[in-house]
Amino acid sequence: MARSYDIVVYGATGYTGRLVAEYLAQKHGASGLKWAMAGRSAAKLAEVRDLIGAPADTPLVLADSDDPASLAAMAESTHVVVTTVGPYQLYGTDVLAACVAAGTHYADLCGEPVWMRQMIDRFDADAKASGARIAFSSGFDSIPFDLGVLSLQAEARARFGTPAPRVKCRVRAMQGGFSGGTAYSLKATLAAIGKEPALAKVMASPFGLTPGFTGPDQPPANAPMLDAATGSWAAPFVMAVINTKNVHRTNLLLGHAYGADFVYDEMMLTGPGEQGQAVAEYIAKTPMIGTPNDPKPGEGPSAEDRANGHYDVLFIGEWPDGRALRFGVKGRYDPGYGSTSRMIAETGIALLESAAPGGIGTPGSILGAALVKRLQDHAEIVFAVEA
Repeated sequence: MARSYDIVVYGATGYTGRLVAEYLAQKHGASGLKWAMAGRSAAKLAEVRDLIGAPADTPLVLADSDDPASLAAMAESTHVVVTTVGPYQLYGTDVLAACVAAGTHYADLCGEPVWMRQMIDRFDADAKASGARIAFSSGFDSIPFDLGVLSLQAEARARFGTPAPRVKCRVRAMQGGFSGGTAYSLKATLAAIGKEPALAKVMASPFGLTPGFTGPDQPPANAPMLDAATGSWAAPFVMAVINTKNVHRTNLLLGHAYGADFVYDEMMLTGPGEQGQAVAEYIAKTPMIGTPNDPKPGEGPSAEDRANGHYDVLFIGEWPDGRALRFGVKGRYDPGYGSTSRMIAETGIALLESAAPGGIGTPGSILGAALVKRLQDHAEIVFAVEA
């Protein structure tokens, strides 16, 4: 079928969607990329288009999650849909179904493993048949972690001829908050589990997104500990519940490129000594998300706060004979908004350029090193071996 656009940003009038559209307009506006903004209201789309400085002739596409026909028309008009409209378990199923049916590639910011597993079970075979490449979790959850492990393992094979059977992820620094959409998604997931308690198994298991495969026991990473690998105290990392699942799914889809016995965990470093211990214990007992102080959907930090944010993640590969390899991923901008909007935009472009087969994958399994290069070249994210 004839397609008018390379990429459509669905949800362009929302807080994060607007940032994605602004990034495409400013970073790739002169590249010849044919992209459009989609949402429910033509007036609001036009307002945002003008606000972000996009060209006046930027196409505006009307699409509404309550109108499946409009979603089908949107999917059929483009090669890639980038959607920021969540919670995806409430507003995403029909968008995904439309993309799968049309053979249209898809990227989202989903951190909702229960919904993701339901979509894998329901649509993976159809996506393979239609050729639609589906990349969930194309923002801070879980690209730096998914691609960090992927990059470390590529270096491990180059240096040692074998992947590291054990990788420790340690978040060394992170400045920036979680989005209102992330908080809303957590609440929606807990509500879904309340209605169907069996779904809790997917949420609890590191292998919740690897149907048919369960690997070895994984570290619980749910209590403060003194981390021997870094000499620092470490606290549970709130995003590990989704990131670990995506890392294991990438491993599965790459034919267990990290090994069928691969062990992985994520923690946040809080520093050495008594002060580090105190901070770790505080984080462990203090909810970071899901509180009355969460931002509301559509809310977010100022441009100055986004620009001042950053993150620094260390990956440590270990072998039984004592060998070790360290790899860092560092990003400018606040992770939940500034960097996330860049990541999903570059994922959309990479999906457009990819020759990978269809199916529901991960950014790591579908795009791999090509996406790493795009993020380094365009999104100010650094992937590098450390001494």
